Amino acid sequence: MKRLINLAPSRPFSVLLAILPFAVLVVLYIAASDARLAENANDKLLPSIAQFSAAIERMAFEPSKRTGEYLLWVDTAASLWRLFQGVMISALMGLIFGACMGLFPYARSAMSPLFVAISLIPPMAILPILFIVFGLGEVSKVVLIVIGIAPFIIRDMQARVLELPKEQLIKAQTLGANSWQILVRVVLPQIMPRLIALVSLSLGAAWLFLIAGEAIAAQEGLGYRIFLVRRYMAMDVILPYVAWITFLAFITDYALKQLSRKSFPWFHALQGAKS
Repeated sequence: MKRLINLAPSRPFSVLLAILPFAVLVVLYIAASDARLAENANDKLLPSIAQFSAAIERMAFEPSKRTGEYLLWVDTAASLWRLFQGVMISALMGLIFGACMGLFPYARSAMSPLFVAISLIPPMAILPILFIVFGLGEVSKVVLIVIGIAPFIIRDMQARVLELPKEQLIKAQTLGANSWQILVRVVLPQIMPRLIALVSLSLGAAWLFLIAGEAIAAQEGLGYRIFLVRRYMAMDVILPYVAWITFLAFITDYALKQLSRKSFPWFHALQGAKS
């Protein structure tokens, strides 16, 4: 008798199963929207598909009457640039501090307690401090992302380095490698794919901190626009913006996974063999 844990769907059926929940949600939304609009044609809570289309066309393909800019693309560019800066700085910090703390006991003793303490501070609690210290410009939003995700990446990278087989480090020393050579030739090649995976996992939190920062103090950005139009209960703009953010996050996550597969095929072959 075949057990359920041993049954796996075919590739086409897997795609169908993946699409099915989204299709159900869309059908439920359309039914609920039609029901509310039938009772009140001016209802704003659940706009129709036609209202979504009109809002997307207005935000993406018509210049703003006030600024002359195409607001969706201006907001997207501003948010992605802030996100890129915050994530790249966090990844660089994670790579440098995580590798050093994992490899060098002195560095671990000196810095590990500090980053553990920082990782326990709720980033949103210090948001007012960031605005006071760094002002209401771009720096405070980028710093919020860094404080939000960098400690998590650093601590995990340290753990990944400590998991490396001791035999490799001993063998490298036996062959005459110094500390720098061990770091560059033994440690870094093995933790780089894990760093990309960590960055991918931290994207959701990075978006959260970005939206929070933009909601409080910004003149452009996806989070800024969402919180601006909520005053008018413009769900026909808010929901497409949320869907657009989700799509951008999905594309970024997919690109990182492809980058990892292309750059480190040996790592994914090893992971596939273990699974």
